[in-house]
Amino acid sequence: MALTAVEEQLRSSRLDEQSQSSSLSPQNPFIHHTSQRGVPTFRTKSLPASGAVLPPPPPSDLPLTTPVGNAWPRPYYLADGLRRVQPYHFTYNTYCKERWRGRALLEIFTDEFRDRPKTYYRDAILRGYITINGHAVSTGQVLRNGDVVSHTLHRHEPPVTADPIGVVHEDENMLVIDKPAGVPVHPAGRYNYNSLVEILRAERGDSFNPMPCNRLDRLTSGIMFIGKTKVAAEKLGAEIKDRAVRKEYVARVVGEFPQGEVLCEQPILSISPKLGLNRVRASGKYARTLFRRLAYYPSSSQQDCAVSEMDSTSHALPWKEKQGHSIVRCFPITGRTHQLRVHLQFLGHPITNDPIYCNQRVFGHTLGSGSSPEADDESVLDALEKMGKTEVADAVAYHDEMVDVYNKRKAEKQTGERCDICDTPLYSDPGIHELGIYLHALRYAHADSSWDYQTPLPKWALPPKGCEGPTEPTKETDPLASRVAQSSMEEKTFEDSDKPTI
Repeated sequence: MALTAVEEQLRSSRLDEQSQSSSLSPQNPFIHHTSQRGVPTFRTKSLPASGAVLPPPPPSDLPLTTPVGNAWPRPYYLADGLRRVQPYHFTYNTYCKERWRGRALLEIFTDEFRDRPKTYYRDAILRGYITINGHAVSTGQVLRNGDVVSHTLHRHEPPVTADPIGVVHEDENMLVIDKPAGVPVHPAGRYNYNSLVEILRAERGDSFNPMPCNRLDRLTSGIMFIGKTKVAAEKLGAEIKDRAVRKEYVARVVGEFPQGEVLCEQPILSISPKLGLNRVRASGKYARTLFRRLAYYPSSSQQDCAVSEMDSTSHALPWKEKQGHSIVRCFPITGRTHQLRVHLQFLGHPITNDPIYCNQRVFGHTLGSGSSPEADDESVLDALEKMGKTEVADAVAYHDEMVDVYNKRKAEKQTGERCDICDTPLYSDPGIHELGIYLHALRYAHADSSWDYQTPLPKWALPPKGCEGPTEPTKETDPLASRVAQSSMEEKTFEDSDKPTI
């Protein structure tokens, strides 16, 4: 598709700027290389330990097919209890996805990526920072199968917790860790170096190739298996997929969760991959979770659980009638995205600090419990779109007035300031309540009892000050073990008519 006159003028302007910068080639860290397939690529020299910021890429109309900005050592620094990354230039490269085929380039970036506004993507395309097969195109360029989309930008990664990655077990084939909450497993979206695999690589050396065998959401903490060899990783991955591994999570939820076993078999549909929203829908994928209450604490401090106080607004806010909080053991039989969070929301007991599924500003006064009409998905998406931009992600556990004021001051959202280099909107640091949710992968065990790994209960699952309660799920409090082992190996419903099935 031909460039318009305005687009051509912007393109020419960028080429002029690049031709001026190319005269500084002795200081330019970008070196031209050719891959084994003969495709021209770029890579960078190693950065000094200070983590210096990379300049923009050099001028070229050749395809850019390898990442730009592989800084080593990684440009980390720690401050205020957070692991931070110095901003740097980086090139994303991806093949055209099936859902992108036949769609305009600007439309794809606007719909798929929410961290920058449409005006940024339009300007980036016109200036040649977003290309197809290494060539500048117009905003209306239609993508085809096999196209390589490249996006070079000044990257600002969000900070994550500085808490260390705990080691539960290690041998020559496998590393079993306790993942801190708030750290994504793989580079994705706004996260790259601040991901679990990159932090492990930084700690153990550039040659270390961590291969995660199981998945945990960014906000979830707990047991993860990191293969040291491809064979070990594939073996455990296959066992997990074949449900030969029993999994147990623990969650802290709103209100008094029912006693006994509760089975939830509601199908789950991905409503928006861009916003990370999943909901119970008849057209979704089959999902199955077994729950059992470990403890219930009928009262707690306002700061810990603002829903513990009933007031005159409780008739309009049903969740305020659910006093206190429960610690719930969760046994996922299937493995859908956000399965535990969605099922707990459906049951009317969402995780107390879940910024999505326990968010009154998104789901209204019912917090999305029970079935909901598909028609309200649009309003939910609109509300979620504002979270982290102009509004604070507000879980009801932080609905207390004083805590709410604190969170508005501390939560991550756009500050109104812009980067001097790339003009992108800047974000404030996340508040401590945004670094994770009360969901922890507590235990993974093989069905044949050949191995069994467990972490201690997280602090938020322990009895509140002045209360008595379990400090660990021992065998004496583990009547579900045989039932879960059986259920995880067979796709059938429970035959016990006296157990509530929801």
